[in-house]
Amino acid sequence: MSLAKPSLLIALLFAAQAYAQSPAPATAGTLVIVPAFGEVKHANDQAIVTFAVEEHDKDKAKAAERVNRKMKEGTEILRKLDPRAEYKTMGYYTYPIYPENVQPPRPVDGVVKPPVPVAWRVGQYLEMKTTSLAELPKTAASAQKVLTINNIQFGLAPATEKRLDDQRIAETYKNLNERIVSIANAMGRKPAEAVIDTVDFEGSGNYVNGGGDAAAAAPMMARMSAKREMADSVSEPSFEPGETTLQMRLVGKVKFK
Repeated sequence: MSLAKPSLLIALLFAAQAYAQSPAPATAGTLVIVPAFGEVKHANDQAIVTFAVEEHDKDKAKAAERVNRKMKEGTEILRKLDPRAEYKTMGYYTYPIYPENVQPPRPVDGVVKPPVPVAWRVGQYLEMKTTSLAELPKTAASAQKVLTINNIQFGLAPATEKRLDDQRIAETYKNLNERIVSIANAMGRKPAEAVIDTVDFEGSGNYVNGGGDAAAAAPMMARMSAKREMADSVSEPSFEPGETTLQMRLVGKVKFK
């Protein structure tokens, strides 16, 4: 028994020395570039609606007067039905209307006179930003008695987008850790041996939704067209707000011990 203990001690010393002299893994010090991706989805809770009014008349002043009156009336209707919405008037325009199939002007005494407009086209836009989506069909229908809907874009309210941005970052970083585990296993290393050196967030703020662009400016030249009359009553339009997807990419630099 007394000889067994020294023999056991010597064996342990040799084993420890052999372990200390074992070569480091072939992947020690390897720097790995790891891309990661994350996304979150949420139902749209904000709408930006662009209303418009347009008038045609041989008398430019009369067309402008009707536009001003209808825009004021339409704005009052909207403010009464949705007082919490944000409103902004934009894009007031006045353009001449020329007859169809107009012949190229001929010079008179060496001077070419420009074509004479037969009428004028006057219009204006009104933008409404609202989160009252449940009441939007009723509000829009009431305004359509005077105004027309030129464009509608659904998206996320700023508070909702901020909250989802926090979730998007967390999902992206979670995906990075999951990929590090997979890469470590593929390299025959332990995930604990991977050290994150750098995290580079790129492409933040990317989102996909069902929105559209704001109203574009009216064309510079317009042909004669029939005047559109506003209906006395309009049935409620149907809206599908849809959802928004927020996406984020990051690139992590991971070094293995």
